[in-house]
Amino acid sequence: MTETFEKIEDIEIRLLLEALYVRYHYDFRNYAMASVKRRLRQAREHLGFPTISALQERVLHDETMLPRLLGYLTVQVSEMFRDPSYFRAIRETVVPHLKTYPSLKIWIAGCSGGEELYSFVILFREEGLEERTIFYATDINQDALRTAEAGVYGLDRLQLFTENHRKSGGKSSLSDYYSTGYDRATFDRSLRERVVFSDHSLVTDAVFGEMHLVSCRNVMIYFDRPLQDRAIGLFKDSLSRKGFLGLGAKESLRFSDHAGAFNEFVREEKIYQRIGK
Repeated sequence: MTETFEKIEDIEIRLLLEALYVRYHYDFRNYAMASVKRRLRQAREHLGFPTISALQERVLHDETMLPRLLGYLTVQVSEMFRDPSYFRAIRETVVPHLKTYPSLKIWIAGCSGGEELYSFVILFREEGLEERTIFYATDINQDALRTAEAGVYGLDRLQLFTENHRKSGGKSSLSDYYSTGYDRATFDRSLRERVVFSDHSLVTDAVFGEMHLVSCRNVMIYFDRPLQDRAIGLFKDSLSRKGFLGLGAKESLRFSDHAGAFNEFVREEKIYQRIGK
């Protein structure tokens, strides 16, 4: 790829991101550029466009193209009880604190297809906390939210889900929570009874409630530094005094302007506690 082509492509990408913001109010302008460039190249190739500019023209004039493009720009790769040691740490160190509250609000930010959401609901059910908890599951991708709300996953994924659940300290069999048919596993509707699904952007939207736990993992690695700081500030303002924040394995508060508002609660699992307000 020539240097001139690279420069032109960079211009095209910035114009496309600006167009998405102006036309549809989706703001990817402060996402890490290397990641955005890689995903837009994939979108251009897979969707059959010769240039990013051609893709932009189609997206601007055809609203049905937007969800397809968002599928490339938003990360939809997850699994239930992903990084089981994280959920074990939640179960063993955070849950005892949460049990002291009469009611709880939990925010799963960037919930993708719902795998992490159901992990938390199942964990809270096993620990006797589900009935006093409201779970907020948010994402900017409407298709992802619909997938999360349906709670249907391929049977080929269940072996990994089950093993993760066991390693996380699960107190029951994961099969207690779903039924199977037509090569799919459908998680029980009761797991969604206390869940609020909502479109929410960490880039543009504001705080919407006071939470006792926010889990946002493997989302901020795709943001640039200013946007990471905005998201962490949003979590800080969303948390109650002594509330908890869980991040992904490759994420940290170390270089954030808001780091002073948190204590490291479980360092190796990137679980932090809000100091106070």
